[in-house]
Amino acid sequence: MKASASGKIILFGEHAVVYNRPALAVPVTQVHVDVEVLDSPRAGIFINAPGINLHAGLNALPADHPIGSVILKLFQHCGISQTPGLEINIVSSIPVAAGLGSGAAVSVALIRALSSFLLCPLSDDEINLLVYESEKYHHGTPSGIDNTVITYAMPVYFIKGKPIEIFKVGKPFTIVIGDTGIPAPTKESVSDLRRMWLKDSTTFEEFFNEIAPIALIARRSIASGNPELLGDLMDHNHSLLQEMTISSPELDKLVEAARNAGALGAKLSGSGRGGNMIALVEQAKAESVAGALMSTGATRTIITEIS
Repeated sequence: MKASASGKIILFGEHAVVYNRPALAVPVTQVHVDVEVLDSPRAGIFINAPGINLHAGLNALPADHPIGSVILKLFQHCGISQTPGLEINIVSSIPVAAGLGSGAAVSVALIRALSSFLLCPLSDDEINLLVYESEKYHHGTPSGIDNTVITYAMPVYFIKGKPIEIFKVGKPFTIVIGDTGIPAPTKESVSDLRRMWLKDSTTFEEFFNEIAPIALIARRSIASGNPELLGDLMDHNHSLLQEMTISSPELDKLVEAARNAGALGAKLSGSGRGGNMIALVEQAKAESVAGALMSTGATRTIITEIS
């Protein structure tokens, strides 16, 4: 049994979404996780995930291991007490700790493949909830946006604790993603921001209140077929994240390079302090903007059309 899940990118609202403000995220289908579940003649469950150098039996993993915990939660959900002999192969083209939803994509693809193999079909709502629980091992206090956009594979307007809003794109638009090559574990930046918020909640609440309408205006612009309006919104959102110390010199250099190369706007995306930035571009300028990012130090770029 096989299953796949794509990556994701946050357009607006990262970090603010943890504090109950809206965020926008979209799938990135150019990168994905593929999971294959096979019968095995040996007892137990063996997991091969070469991308993270994991070749081990389920029993050898610690209880809080992200992949192991997903499998155990699924068994519990499906009422499976005796585990069959299985081999699970996980291959991913999503960079780890780069803001593209690698952990959530692994969980979504793994649950889909394994639940189908075990004849325990799950709805998207059930998958989303199980993946959210597993995200806690990755990120501590996750917003829920990664698991949501990857599970439903649709653009998502998301406010924590409120019903998911999936919406259609009025007119396709092009985003260039630039990777700094610097790992950016979400758990660390989220925890760091939490400490700063506890010390000065008034200042950070002001930041979040200014970010919130950006995400709402962006959603309306995308749905109404006016994506060119996103450029100025990206620039504004990035400046706020800079003030919150979420950016880094490397991200700022790539953002500036994208703008100088003709991007309509650019900002960091995800947890920050490394990982990825994004730029809104006219389709004809996508390759030149991507080239400028590589010349400025990006380790890789992805050109994706949001449609």
